[in-house]
Amino acid sequence: MSHPHPELGLPPELPEGALRVTPLGGLGEIGRNMTVYEYAGKLLIVDCGVLFPEPEQPGVDLILPDFTSIRDRYQDVVAVILTHGHEDHIGAVPYLLKERPDIPLVGSQLTLALIEAKLAEHRIRPYTLEVKEGQTERIGPFDCSFLAVNHSIPDALAVVVETNAGVVLHTGDFKMDQLPLDGRLTDLAGIAKLGERGIDLVLCDSTNAEVPGFVPSEREITPALERAFAQATRRVIVASFASHVHRIQQVLDIAVKNRRKVAFIGRSMVRNMGVARDLGYLKVPDGLVVDARALDDYAPEQVVLICTGSQGEPMAALSRMANRDHQIRIVENDTVILASSLIPGNETAVYRVINGLTRWGAKVVHKGNAKVHVSGHASAGELLYFYNLARPRNVMPVHGEWRHLRANGDLATLTGVPADRVVIAEDGVTVDLVEGVAQITGKVPCGYVYVDGLSVGDVTEASLKDRRILGDEGFISVFLVVDADTGKVSGGPEVQSRGAGIDDTALAAVTPLIEEALAQAAADGVGDAYQLQQLVRRTVGKWVSDTFRRRPMIIPVVVEV
Repeated sequence: MSHPHPELGLPPELPEGALRVTPLGGLGEIGRNMTVYEYAGKLLIVDCGVLFPEPEQPGVDLILPDFTSIRDRYQDVVAVILTHGHEDHIGAVPYLLKERPDIPLVGSQLTLALIEAKLAEHRIRPYTLEVKEGQTERIGPFDCSFLAVNHSIPDALAVVVETNAGVVLHTGDFKMDQLPLDGRLTDLAGIAKLGERGIDLVLCDSTNAEVPGFVPSEREITPALERAFAQATRRVIVASFASHVHRIQQVLDIAVKNRRKVAFIGRSMVRNMGVARDLGYLKVPDGLVVDARALDDYAPEQVVLICTGSQGEPMAALSRMANRDHQIRIVENDTVILASSLIPGNETAVYRVINGLTRWGAKVVHKGNAKVHVSGHASAGELLYFYNLARPRNVMPVHGEWRHLRANGDLATLTGVPADRVVIAEDGVTVDLVEGVAQITGKVPCGYVYVDGLSVGDVTEASLKDRRILGDEGFISVFLVVDADTGKVSGGPEVQSRGAGIDDTALAAVTPLIEEALAQAAADGVGDAYQLQQLVRRTVGKWVSDTFRRRPMIIPVVVEV
């Protein structure tokens, strides 16, 4: 296998007739998917998604791909192709279009409808091109065709990108459910036909590469959901991804059988289900869905709530219910169904929510105790089947953490792809397809871009380090007034602590140490405010470390008068 190296420099100029592939997100992580194809001086982007923050990134709302490497080349971008409508594939589009609003968006009907609804909230009206499976479009110097794939959202597509450099198949997220709820199968015949012609490079979904066998059909979930409804004596609350139309359809159908009314909770859930219903992807019987404000008109055993928060997101509806921070209060004998898998890294947050719900008396049904979810990503058996159909000359695993990427690469070699033709890359690494061979050629800048409220990119790793220190250790502030002429202290020091676990009585012990250090500084002729701040920081920091074995943030404030 070909591996990235930390010493990689910027890539050389792209040879004439070659294709460059640069992932700007989605490798080594689950989320933030974005891949840039470069050919003949033009750029084609496939997907532009977000990554959701982890606990060690406090205050961060979203994490975006890093646009730095293409920012001075926006005029060369011919389009953004969106494989499907999940946030980790479309969530960063508004931030890209704020930088160049006229980049065309290409995707299926539902995918474009979901991104248009999202862009409307940002007051952006995009230029769009709707495509269907089997369709071919010339986009700049790229011939792009589209294959149907099934996933945990309708209308997902794989993309075939053809140039004189070769044929590339970008699978997007896919699985091979043979009994999909909407009857739309992954186009295995199309993949096999493409394999007969010859595929030079495959970028393949790696999420479930470590999981043996085949993913069960979506239909197998229905009995578990029906049992949960049959056993429920009060309200049923279902948490799901706001774009999982298939799962929501199953819940609606079971609600009808149990004579329950349904209310959607959460802005993204209401928005997306409205879009899906308007386009006919979601079949909603008349009178089934009611406004959340009308729930008090119905007995608890007549109600189903469908909300967001299945991944333990702090601000999502279910997390707020678990924390008693939502207008809907969890009570004894409510049934909560988490109809989703655990995205790697979210386990702690999800179990925190489950424990919170259980504390208030709810019965929580989740993947750990009932078959209420199946994955939307192909397992190892399906990936082997896929590689045997596609017979690619080169493979570049994408969409996964390191363990997933390597497992996917191993599967490709088992089917006959030479080990030196399996490229294990990381975000920012450039892979050039030259004369049928894919090789790593360099690396472009590619860091995390944090969104915090209205701020995009202003939060740095240093900022997050400060937030982590404040969250873990608290802070101690020291305020003093210094005579600008003599450098002597004329007021203070006043020492206060917040979150450091040190009371005012204990803090009194550090005051003489500060005064002694400041007196010595005055004797030495040191009166500069910045130097005094550093002196106070060192003095207090050493005292706290020696006395309490803690490292709070020290914030000295020196005012010259």
